[in-house]
Amino acid sequence: MAVTGCEAAPMPGPATVRRSVAPSRARGSARIDVREHGVRGNGSHDDTDAFQQAVDALPSDGGTVVVPPGRYLIDPIRGVRLRSRMHLELAPDAELLAKSNGAERSRVIRIHRAEDVEVSGGRISGDRHRHLGTTGEWGYGIHVRAASGVTIRDMHLSDCWGDGLCIGGEWAPGRKRRVLSEDVVIAGVRCSGNRRQGLSIGGSRNVRVLDSEFTDTSGTAPECGIDIEPDGPDSTIGVHIENCLMKGNASNGLQIYKRSHDVTVIDCLIEFNGGYGILAIGAIDGRIAGNRIRHNRLHGLGLRGGTRGYRVSQNHFRNNNTRRVELNRNSPEWASVDGREGTRPHVDIKDASDISLATNFYAD
Repeated sequence: MAVTGCEAAPMPGPATVRRSVAPSRARGSARIDVREHGVRGNGSHDDTDAFQQAVDALPSDGGTVVVPPGRYLIDPIRGVRLRSRMHLELAPDAELLAKSNGAERSRVIRIHRAEDVEVSGGRISGDRHRHLGTTGEWGYGIHVRAASGVTIRDMHLSDCWGDGLCIGGEWAPGRKRRVLSEDVVIAGVRCSGNRRQGLSIGGSRNVRVLDSEFTDTSGTAPECGIDIEPDGPDSTIGVHIENCLMKGNASNGLQIYKRSHDVTVIDCLIEFNGGYGILAIGAIDGRIAGNRIRHNRLHGLGLRGGTRGYRVSQNHFRNNNTRRVELNRNSPEWASVDGREGTRPHVDIKDASDISLATNFYAD
């Protein structure tokens, strides 16, 4: 039975139907085929050096490195480091296969301190089922760090020892300041079966995640579909998540953690996760609107631990396992839940302030 107490919101459309156009980044006109530098693409020969040679062969104004169909074995301890003003263009049937290793930290593709970079097409497959060690949690498919103007689109990243995709900052030379990643767009990307996270968003500004899927994350905590969690002393400012699927993750579908500011989540499908659908802890200023949040093991939405300034509207909550609201009666938001005092299912608000809930739809 539906419990609304308010006007029912319209159902959003299905997640992951492609409706965005990802920005193409500035680069030169040169095109280099990786086969020109000796790659074999047979899934057994280490192609790491040949890939790097193709990237390094681009002229000063950059260009495109073309990867035809094949299975390319890449050593993630070294990885392939991309440069500014380039496009790594993988054919739909191209796969970058992480070489088995025992390292705690590794990445197949590195985008570090570069600008105007695009990566598209194909697949990156990690080594989580062939990993030679038992420690660490930082084996990435793609690692974006202190980079700007980055587009990653139309790819599948799976089975990584850590995260399918990680975005964050790093210390500037001399360690006097942190350099954040800026203007990063993730569009039409699938992250599935990764061990730690589908996507981690750390120290960054202006990140957009569009028309993408983050599913079946499990193996080592936090185990979220998307985790917005800046490393100290970084902040994450301005994240827009739209028309995405977060499903079947061992913990929360989406986690928004301390020092995260201005996060928008709209028109997403968040279901069958082992924790909350969405959990915000100590997050500041955000909008959660028009989402379908259902069949999660805990509450559909949790706003806790100093979270403030969130607007929650026109979401459809259905059959989340803990179908109750938990509010602190001493908090000012107690009487403003959808405009009336009382309980609503699926929502957990504790030690949060300036929270507005309106025109949501609730059903068992």
